[in-house]
Amino acid sequence: MTGTRGYHHGDLPRALLAAAEEAIRESGPAALSLRDLARRAGVSHAAPAHHFGDRAGLFTALAVQGFDLLAEALESAGGELLDLGVAYVDFAVRHRAHFEVMFHPDLYRSDAAEVRAARERAGAALHAGVTALPAAATDAGDGRGGVHGPLGDALAAWSIVHGFATLWLADALPPGVGDDPREVARTVIGRLFAPAADPG
Repeated sequence: MTGTRGYHHGDLPRALLAAAEEAIRESGPAALSLRDLARRAGVSHAAPAHHFGDRAGLFTALAVQGFDLLAEALESAGGELLDLGVAYVDFAVRHRAHFEVMFHPDLYRSDAAEVRAARERAGAALHAGVTALPAAATDAGDGRGGVHGPLGDALAAWSIVHGFATLWLADALPPGVGDDPREVARTVIGRLFAPAADPG
């Protein structure tokens, strides 16, 4: 990445986050250090600590940014559950560095208010697709708690799309499935998200 000395001071955190994304895409989050981040961004070694405090603070900012980006992607996808699932996979592929941080809460301050707000916004967008399903599909009226009803369906939908995205990023899918993650995801997820056939 080019140096950031020409950046306005207020833009430096954004530049540091961009440099962190680059580093994570190359080597994963475990290898990232604030000193390496400063070198990549072309700033003093104290600059990342000044803006983020420590490594956990940097990852917290990345997680917030990631959940916000995910929420935007899901909100733009429309209310159909299949489209939301494809948008989720597309986000994971396009924002791999964020994805690798967001779901490893041991890396950041997961109880921070800004993290909770961003995570809840993304979760609400995914839940919106589940609530659009027919009532019979969500067991909405069975009176059971736990993971039954809409919550259970939301967890099932999330597990499906998150699992597919994780397998894609790990290059663990069988050979020959295709090279367009959106297209493959739409086919695979569609087999599970498609509404049940009307027996009548």
